[in-house]
Amino acid sequence: MKTRLMTSILIVAVLAIAFVLKELVSPYFFDVLILFITTFCAYEMSKLLTKMDKPNNQILATIFPAFLMLVILLNSAFDSALGVVYGIIIEVALIVIFFAIAFVWPLITRNKTLKEIRYKRLQVSKTKYAFQKAMNTAFTFVYPSFLLMFMSYINHFDELTTSFANVGYFGGYLSLIVLLFAFLIPIFTDTFAYLVGGIFGGKKLAPKISPKKTISGAVGGLLACVLFSTAIYFVLYSFPQLKTIFAVTGFEFYHVIIISFIGSIIAQAGDLLESLLKRQALVKDSGRILPGHGGMLDRCDSYMFVMPYIFLAFSIFVLVM
Repeated sequence: MKTRLMTSILIVAVLAIAFVLKELVSPYFFDVLILFITTFCAYEMSKLLTKMDKPNNQILATIFPAFLMLVILLNSAFDSALGVVYGIIIEVALIVIFFAIAFVWPLITRNKTLKEIRYKRLQVSKTKYAFQKAMNTAFTFVYPSFLLMFMSYINHFDELTTSFANVGYFGGYLSLIVLLFAFLIPIFTDTFAYLVGGIFGGKKLAPKISPKKTISGAVGGLLACVLFSTAIYFVLYSFPQLKTIFAVTGFEFYHVIIISFIGSIIAQAGDLLESLLKRQALVKDSGRILPGHGGMLDRCDSYMFVMPYIFLAFSIFVLVM
């Protein structure tokens, strides 16, 4: 417990420093953190697949986030929300290109591929094996890399939304607000699900996937997330400059209630999905980089689908409605 607490404090400290550097120096400091997190998650996901006896290209899985980051940073320079659409199209194209590389490479390295097939005692052709390996590798391109990289889109939310008529450039404060909710929604959900579930116990939420999670914990995490997210809104609203942003964008407290309610459910679903993957891999944790917490993937599972959802939700409520 002491080790877990110390690691938690360190995580919070790193995030706090990243937020400060983002506002006082440059948003690219946060991009560096995002790239580090995503790269490690991709590496751990590749290892999990290997433990599931799903061969994949660990090198391609690990370097792919850097290419996604490059596309996002180039897009943010266009200062246009349309750049996001083009960026996502380019990223999907990158997934296809890297899939093709992952498929062709085992065919080029024919002897090594045949050795792998014999070692695993598989009754498949090298072409079919190469395709299966490429598909497994492509899975890591999407989960976690493509999904987590939406953190960087959120980090540049200001630059990517200045083309909308009701939004101007707010000096990075709009992206700070969105990024803050993107991080806090899973934190509120996970923390209070753990506390409420530990206190009240009761019927298990998904006993075959994650035996420790309870329905009471899930409900407690959901309600606490909505309550505390709304409280954060009013705290931010008390600052004149941030109040102006809320007024200009038309972002109200009931938007936070809707976003946090759905976001909490998505965060818990993401947590269960990673638990299912670990169960299939017959491991307790995805890694050991975070003492007391396990791997980077263990800490980011709740964020996997929350990040694209938060970007989409705030884009709709702040920019369209």
